[in-house]
Amino acid sequence: MSSDNPSKLLLLWTTRDKTTALNMVFLYTINAKKHNWFDEVTLLIWGASPELVAVDEEIQAKIGEALDKGVRVIACKRCAETLDLVEKLEDLKVEVFYTGEFLSDWLKSGNSFLSV
Repeated sequence: MSSDNPSKLLLLWTTRDKTTALNMVFLYTINAKKHNWFDEVTLLIWGASPELVAVDEEIQAKIGEALDKGVRVIACKRCAETLDLVEKLEDLKVEVFYTGEFLSDWLKSGNSFLSV
């Protein structure tokens, strides 16, 4: 991959379905970094997905693995506040901030985007 124009992927994860999380969200983001399919990979936790993160140790371990591989893991602060999960996400080393503008800018950028 060219360092002059790095390829970037954002995966927006909104479902609390564990099968989807394990067999798509984490499988793809971790492998995308591991195999250099993209220079930068960002996972955005939004919607109902923070609920699964908060209660499932296997999912929490996958977040740790993704971070270890170099995936940037971020979460929508408004969602986390509504679900009272800001501290839980931050304890897992997830970057928690208001992500509406971030997502809008990403969509306008032309960088790669997936939503689950």
